[in-house]
Amino acid sequence: MVGLSVGEKNFIKGGIAQDLRNDGRKRLTYRPIYVETGVIPQANGSARVKLGETDVIASVKAELGKPRVSHPDQGKVYIYVECSPTAEPSFERRGGDELSTELSTALERSLLGGKSGAGAGINPASLLIKEGKVCWDLYVDCLVISSDGNLLDALGAAIKAALSNTGIPRVQVREAASSDEQADVDVSDEEFLQFDTSGVPVIVTLTKVGRHYIVDATSEEESLMSSAVSISVNRHGMICGLTKRGGAGLDPSVILDMISVAKHVSEQLLNKLDSEIEAAERANEGEP
Repeated sequence: MVGLSVGEKNFIKGGIAQDLRNDGRKRLTYRPIYVETGVIPQANGSARVKLGETDVIASVKAELGKPRVSHPDQGKVYIYVECSPTAEPSFERRGGDELSTELSTALERSLLGGKSGAGAGINPASLLIKEGKVCWDLYVDCLVISSDGNLLDALGAAIKAALSNTGIPRVQVREAASSDEQADVDVSDEEFLQFDTSGVPVIVTLTKVGRHYIVDATSEEESLMSSAVSISVNRHGMICGLTKRGGAGLDPSVILDMISVAKHVSEQLLNKLDSEIEAAERANEGEP
């Protein structure tokens, strides 16, 4: 929890009102972003993302599973976030558990679309191997190492980077003798398919402080917010999800304006993130 004096609060709010934040950024500017991929060798894919002093890791593990009866033509994705107690004193005990649940739910809403999978940034249909029989289950585990605000955007970026680093084994299915039998699969140890991340969005959180909203808020700025809206936008400008936190209500016209701003900001964030992921992957392969 950030403790600020009245003078410090007024100074931060005044800077935001004048479009000059404490660290010199404008209202709609992100902090420098750093990406490292392949940080967990045992996972199918992994990445570490630093956004200023906020530091998170995401890993992806792919396991064979059976499609749900309600969605026989889709695989499954599970997202779980753990907040390390060393990242923030308030994460100890119940505080960390509550935030982990809140972040996990927000990430699912932002990346997985509705219950039908419609609008999902991570397409569950791409995880199907044999309809009604076999699919890939993706387990996305995230860890918050250090927290200085804007955790949701950082975690979304880490998941996108980890998926870019993910290789899924090629699978051959041998037909079962009858429709009731479990399909027999042959999983390759040598051939891997790169996960398609072209539709995976970034998350842009607009935090309202006073009469203005800002992106990539620090912990100090978040302590002054009245509300925040997180909008996930993919490369095609499609809105994949929207979540809101904070008690203050927002007029629908304001939310529409925020969506428009998020679309604009997301282009810059996607370009920067894709560039960082590409550089990280080259570094892994030993290229200059």
